[in-house]
Amino acid sequence: MKGKVLVVDDDPSIRELLGAVLQRDYQVVEAESGAALQKSFTESQPDVVVLDVKLQDANGLELLPQIKKRWPDTEVIVLTGQGTMEMALEAGRLGAYNFLSKPFENEKLLADVKCAIERKQQGQENNALRRALEAMSGSNSPVFRSTVMQEVVRTIERIAPSDVTVLITGESGTGKEVIADLTHVMSTRSKGRIIKINCAALPRELIESELFGSVKGAFTGAHSDRDGLFRQAEGGTLFLDEISEMPIDTQSKLLRVLQDQEVRPVGGKTSYKTNCRLIAATNRKPEEAIKDGKLREDLYYRISAISVHLPALRDRREDIMPLANSFLKRFAAQANRPISGFTQAAVDRLSAFDWPGNVRQLQNEIQRAVLLSEGDFVDASDLSITRAKPEGAEAQDTNFTLLEGVERNAIIQMLKDTGGNKLEAAKRLGIGRQTLYNKIKAYGIEV
Repeated sequence: MKGKVLVVDDDPSIRELLGAVLQRDYQVVEAESGAALQKSFTESQPDVVVLDVKLQDANGLELLPQIKKRWPDTEVIVLTGQGTMEMALEAGRLGAYNFLSKPFENEKLLADVKCAIERKQQGQENNALRRALEAMSGSNSPVFRSTVMQEVVRTIERIAPSDVTVLITGESGTGKEVIADLTHVMSTRSKGRIIKINCAALPRELIESELFGSVKGAFTGAHSDRDGLFRQAEGGTLFLDEISEMPIDTQSKLLRVLQDQEVRPVGGKTSYKTNCRLIAATNRKPEEAIKDGKLREDLYYRISAISVHLPALRDRREDIMPLANSFLKRFAAQANRPISGFTQAAVDRLSAFDWPGNVRQLQNEIQRAVLLSEGDFVDASDLSITRAKPEGAEAQDTNFTLLEGVERNAIIQMLKDTGGNKLEAAKRLGIGRQTLYNKIKAYGIEV
């Protein structure tokens, strides 16, 4: 579809010239006066307005703020036959994209219009992302500074409006749930709910009833009919985290649901149509999960129409301080603490640390530091993390928040009680085996 350019000039010969230059590439409409421009405010928004400064009934610079107010995304190119540096500066201050003097070069005008339309489109994309981030967190902090994460966001912007299934991979704590939220709020299903389930957190015997629902009497304790998560997510999004921890026989049933778009409750005799978008995530490498028999290969191909990988925080260090500042602002406001930033020593410590627990660990660390800091700035002494440890060195207990330290000690004790049997330790702790492996790695526990 051609871009739309509105030409505002009281000289018919200039309007004719501009039309001849632009009409091959753009839809051109005209307004011969300021009054005609104001009448066009009720019509569809143009991509670019080419605006003459001296109109018979108005000053173009005085009309410029009205244009930006009515059409905030529209770019304005100002034309004048008697341009001055002061006039050009004033046009820029009022929001003009560019300022051209008559007579103008046709190629220069075409190039400016093309660039103005590209800028408008980019601005709309940025606004969409900003609205999405605000809907998620109430903050528009720049947390995607690294090139690799900006590419992830561009991918999400492109695929979010569709209903294609998305698989998000990456280590624990890298932000897979955040990307799932971002995909949902930027989709056409954003008015619906996003329902989330951690497949590793549910006992094997309950996960199918959670997903698909159940009818009264289907099993012991099923005292009434129960909607599953597919039905709860109707019209919205269903996020299955740690999908490779889902039992293989349940994966088979999930594959059938995705293929037929129908769900049958446990113990039920009839199926119902389902209408929700599926987003899945795993902290395993899919090829290894398939090889280990943890993930069905056919299900993998079904859920990975689009696959998005989130690198570890240590591999995108440009994001550490933007994330830290975002967390600091949020937690300082929550705690009503007048903390305005980090000292250089704290910045150096945060930037050098390897963050085995990724973004989640960074978030917990900043929350802890905000609560313990006594000054206006968080200092290195307020941080529980040590300096970057030498390769192969054992992790120190001080690397973790109080809650993480309790969890780490509980895992160490359970491994001692089970003689290092990870499967038995995971069972007693009530977590999935892969989850236990990830925590052992993140906490630097020697088994």
